Amino acid sequence: MAVLEGGVSAALAGVGAEASSPLHIAPAPWSYGAGGVFRAGATSGTMTAALGANSEIFQFRYVTAASRVCLVHAVGISAGANLAATAAALVAFRMTVARGWTAAGSGGTRLTLTGDNVNLRTTMATSEVNDAGISTTAALTAGTKTLDTTDIGAISQGIGTGAITVSVPLNIIPDTKIFEVPPAGHPLFLANQEGFVIRTGANAFPAAMTWSFSVWVAWSEVPSF
Repeated sequence: MAVLEGGVSAALAGVGAEASSPLHIAPAPWSYGAGGVFRAGATSGTMTAALGANSEIFQFRYVTAASRVCLVHAVGISAGANLAATAAALVAFRMTVARGWTAAGSGGTRLTLTGDNVNLRTTMATSEVNDAGISTTAALTAGTKTLDTTDIGAISQGIGTGAITVSVPLNIIPDTKIFEVPPAGHPLFLANQEGFVIRTGANAFPAAMTWSFSVWVAWSEVPSF
């Protein structure tokens, strides 16, 4: 059995098999140094019906001038419709890592990340996320990057054709984490000119159905990891 000596009280605590009271651990946020801890949320406009397969609808690109790294802890998405589909369909949302992202995408609404926006404490540095964008009505322009062949998160949903005649929730996807780090798990590590996108699946969205979606991202920018 080993022992730990307290720096303030000089009391000793056993480590391992021990009959006395156990040590207690108080979880704390990541140590961010001169960086910061951030959370951003965004909502699309009314998305066009029959949006094509593999359409990029959310983009998140990290570019650092301070040699920091970006740790993505969780990403969530939700979506709902306001007009019934004329044909049933199977749809999906996928999260894919992007590497070698040398030119940002375009289109849609680009999020304001400068100043006191998205930082969880006023004194934190401005985020070095170079660009984040969400669709307004259609797919975003890709920019210059290489997407991983395999996604790191995916959500699927079937769409029916029932008429919208009463006031009921019309969720396509309720608020769902498409990516989440378990306790003590490894976050998505983004180095310079890396990021991720959320895009639609292998099937187009159904005809006639217009819809909207929201995305949120929680991340830290730290000196090292």
